[in-house]
Amino acid sequence: MQYPIEWANPKANLGLLDERLRAVAGQADIAVVPEMFSTGFCTDRPGLADEWGTGESSVALQHMADTYHIAIIGSMMVTDHGKLYNRGFIFRPDDTPQYYDKHHLYRSGGEADFFTPGNRRTLFEYRGVKIRLAVCYDLRFPVWLRQDKSDMYDILICVACWPTIRIQYWDALLPARGAENHCYAIGVNMVGTDGMQLDYNGHSAAYDTWLKDVAGFEDYEGATRIVDLSIEKLRHFREVLPQWQEADDYHLNTECK
Repeated sequence: MQYPIEWANPKANLGLLDERLRAVAGQADIAVVPEMFSTGFCTDRPGLADEWGTGESSVALQHMADTYHIAIIGSMMVTDHGKLYNRGFIFRPDDTPQYYDKHHLYRSGGEADFFTPGNRRTLFEYRGVKIRLAVCYDLRFPVWLRQDKSDMYDILICVACWPTIRIQYWDALLPARGAENHCYAIGVNMVGTDGMQLDYNGHSAAYDTWLKDVAGFEDYEGATRIVDLSIEKLRHFREVLPQWQEADDYHLNTECK
């Protein structure tokens, strides 16, 4: 779901998400929204942070997941035990949400002065599919996203507020991470202009095992795309080309929360 985010307006953004989810109810298993979907990339507005699990956005996301029978993946600004995080999440129908706190904070955008970095990689699992979530700047750090034989995942999903001025790196890094990890790679970025007058032109994509983008987004297009991914095909591909067996095991700390 690639679309503009209403700057510093959680209520409006929750309403927009509800409309988009209603439109695809019954057609998709997972919906992916951009980074900090409820506020935009506000790095100086702590009052907008959602109280994790009990705040307006947390409650609304769980309600939407339950109502439309769809898992929702994205990130938002939260407060948890007195600390602020750029928190990646998956809200699943009738289940407990899981989260991943963005590890690599974008210092040049003030993020490192504002949020607490996460210190654990997290695997999400939904309907038998294993998902690794990255948040925007994480995409630049391949070792952090490298899977090994004890830490395999099927889909890498990166949610982002990645501006137009640096979009060429997004275009290069997302398929590279898919190729390195022998997995599907999905990236969802926003479009439009934010409250800091930064421009975003999307380039959301879904790369299959042959690095073909099967999403079909155009520049600046605010739209929803439904993409079919076959985990059976991915597993067959890994059997035919088992490069993952040659990768070093980094033994990074991985924990489901």
